[in-house]
Amino acid sequence: MPLVRRAESVLVVVDTQPGFVAHPAMSDDDRRAAAHTVERIAWLARIATLLDVPAVATEEAPQREGKTHPRVKACLPEGAPVVPKSTFALTGCPAALMALEATGRRTVVLAGFETDVCVAQSAVVLADDGYRVVVPVDAAYTQRAADHGHGLARMEAAGVELHSAKSVTFDWLEDVDTADALLHRALAGFDADPLRL
Repeated sequence: MPLVRRAESVLVVVDTQPGFVAHPAMSDDDRRAAAHTVERIAWLARIATLLDVPAVATEEAPQREGKTHPRVKACLPEGAPVVPKSTFALTGCPAALMALEATGRRTVVLAGFETDVCVAQSAVVLADDGYRVVVPVDAAYTQRAADHGHGLARMEAAGVELHSAKSVTFDWLEDVDTADALLHRALAGFDADPLRL
């Protein structure tokens, strides 16, 4: 499995919205786990910004589920497209697919909500379309652990690479000097190290 090269990567943030992050039916434990996932997604967005990795975000039915979580939105690269969609897979949304294709990148680092539906469907179709798809398993979330596991297994069976937010971060950084120069800047916007949550 080759390294995830930043020059080849685009970060795609799927449906990280209040309707999925803090649904009224969620338990306190689920809310805490979802909040940690949001922090790791925000971290990846921040690292992408510092390393000039382009990003695209999607919002499923934002009129019902809300806009992209403000924590993540604030960390995305300036001008990153945020595309509303009415399909579960982002590939069913022409505007989202066009935004992705416009980056010219063929390695898609895919994070967001929910692991077994929108993340999995997007990942499977993108892999089938010839993209290299990388999913950091700790930067994807769905409420039930069994559903999270099912989504990961489905993606892995389709050829999607399962990584962690930490492994993607350090693949993108590539060397100690770059890490030393950027990690403190990235952490300045976080109360705690998202990779240790």
